[in-house]
Amino acid sequence: MNNDRRSRLQEVRESLDDVISQIEEIKDEEQEALDNMPEGLQQTERGDKMQTAIDTMDEAISAIGDVQQTIDEAAQ
Repeated sequence: MNNDRRSRLQEVRESLDDVISQIEEIKDEEQEALDNMPEGLQQTERGDKMQTAIDTMDEAISAIGDVQQTIDEAAQ
């Protein structure tokens, strides 16, 4: 791989860092909202949906990390 393509891949990887940061911020806000709900409401369908969203965002962050690792391998 030439330096130009390697550099472009690095830019893509760095943009994924920004995506991860944004997802983490949203996830943290959702977790805080869930934590601030009365315990009785946390056990409702709404609370379950919030927890599912939090878990799904964690999975997305992990998947993006896997993509970054694959990009690193391709750029070597």
